[in-house]
Amino acid sequence: MTAKPPVELVDYLETLPEPHIVCDVHYRIQAANRAYRRDFGADLSPIGQTCYAVSHRYDAPCDKAGETCPLKRSLVSGQRERVLHLHHTPKGETYVNIELAPVRDASGAIAWFVEKIEPLSGPHGEGQAPALVGRAPAFRRMLELIARVAPSDATVMLQGESGTGKELVAKAIHDASRRAARPFIAVDCSGLTETLFESELFGHEKGAFTGASSRRIGLVEAASGGTLFLDELGDIPLGMQVKLLRLLETGTFRRVGGNEFLQADVRLISATHRNLRAMVEEGRFRQDLYYRLNTFPICLPPLRERASDIPLLAEALLARVAPGRELKLSDAALGCLMAYDYPGNVRELRNVLERATLLCDGETILPEHLPLEVQTAGNDGAAKVGAGGTASVPQATATLAELEAAVLRERLAAHRGNRKSLAAELGISERTLYRRLRRLKALS
Repeated sequence: MTAKPPVELVDYLETLPEPHIVCDVHYRIQAANRAYRRDFGADLSPIGQTCYAVSHRYDAPCDKAGETCPLKRSLVSGQRERVLHLHHTPKGETYVNIELAPVRDASGAIAWFVEKIEPLSGPHGEGQAPALVGRAPAFRRMLELIARVAPSDATVMLQGESGTGKELVAKAIHDASRRAARPFIAVDCSGLTETLFESELFGHEKGAFTGASSRRIGLVEAASGGTLFLDELGDIPLGMQVKLLRLLETGTFRRVGGNEFLQADVRLISATHRNLRAMVEEGRFRQDLYYRLNTFPICLPPLRERASDIPLLAEALLARVAPGRELKLSDAALGCLMAYDYPGNVRELRNVLERATLLCDGETILPEHLPLEVQTAGNDGAAKVGAGGTASVPQATATLAELEAAVLRERLAAHRGNRKSLAAELGISERTLYRRLRRLKALS
């Protein structure tokens, strides 16, 4: 029988403002503090239940369901572990930072684990309407990096294709930082001449140039205490790059036409869709500035690498572009959306859905409400499934279950790894994969 955690430990956790639980080595929750009961519901006591059943509704530990288990990792390492998890709450699923620390008994053996749960600002899995939405492995890896870097003041570089949501990610980092109550200022660097860029960024004194009739503060000053986000970093003129480097190295700047050096208190986040390494080699971007800005790079996955998130994204985007209409997608329309490659990424998906809401007079979006290239992708996807030796599904009449079964058969036929790697490719847990395989077998 597992010994109860020390009373002193339980009493101490009751005084902490963040939700905490205590688990034993068998994943059983032995204590939950007041903050946990407040945030995650007091109706059903978690005491005696497993952490994976309470947090994720799993019937097996996280590492058996295709996810990272901090308790398992801590048992192996004997140290504190930290992971990002989707956690069930009374308001739906939300991403949380889990920080778990082992507690040893009198003999020195690990007997319990103290787990602190902190919600991650912004992103969610289901059930809410945040800026960032997703569950796919590539999306979750990105969120883990956001959670790691947000509390610091480190300079962050966001790399990704156009339309992947770089400004939303920058804002999520700001919102999860100690600067969240201060300004978040975004600067689009594309199309700005060197003179205009310098004036926008650093401001100017009265009479600094023709038309400068008064002193004007720049965006660096406007963002004081907060975050400055430089979008399309690769478009910054070479002449301005050295002044931006000076800002990073000394924390000071001068207004255009001014002599006085001013102190800057900003966190810098930059973003680009360009290959800056290649630009450095070509002499179009300063190497020293590149390394100063690239302290903590985060790659934003294109939508085609997180296609399993399209249903979640579509639901969230429809609520934004057509508030109050309660529109839904037909199975055939969703099949078309799932088959399309989205060169414009999430921005393109949003535009596709906004167009569809304008063409749809009822409550259900049909394939004919989608652009021709999206409809064609759906037909091509169904044809490829048929050509690959698996069940051919006519796009016009297929149900979502039939489309899912056909695609799953195709992926099974092409996959050469184990079930765990297949689940990762599909963006689902192993438990979900096995459930869908059983359903597929029943349909065969």
